Amino acid sequence: MHSLFISDLHLHESRPQTTRAFFHFLYTQAINAETLYILGDFFDAWIGDDDESELAQDIANGLKILNEQGITIYFMHGNRDFLLGNTYANKAGMTLIDDGIVIDLYGTPTLLMHGDSLCTGDIEYQKFRAMVRNPQWQQQILAQPLSARRALAAQMREKSQSMNSLKAEDILDVTPDEVISQMETANVTRLIHGHTHRPARHPLVINGKPAERIVLGDWHESGWCIKADQTGIELIDWKL
Repeated sequence: MHSLFISDLHLHESRPQTTRAFFHFLYTQAINAETLYILGDFFDAWIGDDDESELAQDIANGLKILNEQGITIYFMHGNRDFLLGNTYANKAGMTLIDDGIVIDLYGTPTLLMHGDSLCTGDIEYQKFRAMVRNPQWQQQILAQPLSARRALAAQMREKSQSMNSLKAEDILDVTPDEVISQMETANVTRLIHGHTHRPARHPLVINGKPAERIVLGDWHESGWCIKADQTGIELIDWKL
C-alpha cells in the first residue's frame, strides 16, 4: 500500500479543468492508496461550511465516496481554506489535522506543513496570517452573511495577487533557517509542504544527519502529488 500527498489545487468555479483533473486523480490514483493527505489551499477560497455551492458539494461527495472505499483522508488548512471546519470535513469523510504534525510515514518520522509559516521573510504576510488564524477573527467573519463573505474572499484574493506581484522572489519562498529550525524542533529528517508553488526535492543536513525537504506543486498546468510507500518516496507530476 501507499500514501499520497497533494496541495494547492486552488479549486474554484472559474477553473473547471482543475476540478475535472482532481476527480480523475481521485478515481484513478487515490482509489488505490491507503491514505490521502491534502496539505492546504485545496480550495482557492473557503467562506464557511454553510456555503452550499455546487463545487463544494461535488467535491464533498467525491471525497466521501473515496473514504467509504476505505481510504483515510486527512486535511490540513492552507492560507486560502483556513475556515474549513468539522461540518464540511465530516461531510467529505475527512479528518482535520494540524499544520506542523509529525507522522510515521512507513518508518520515517515526517513533518507535514502547508508551508506558509516557513516564509518568514514576508513580514506583511505573517502579520496577516496571525490575524486570520485568530479564532475570534474567524468567528466574526463566519457571523457575516454569505454574500459579505464572498465579497471579502474576492477582495482578499485580488489583494494577495497584487501584493505578491510586487514582492521579491526570495521573500515569497521559505526561509532556510526557519526550515532547519522547524525540522530540528520536530526531530525529523523529512519535511513535506506546499504553498510556494515551487515543486522540488531539497537535500539538507539536520542535526548532522542527511535530510530532505520535498515541496508539492500547484495544479495549474500540471498536477502534482507525492507517493510514499515502504520502498521510498516520489514527487510525481503530469500534464492536466
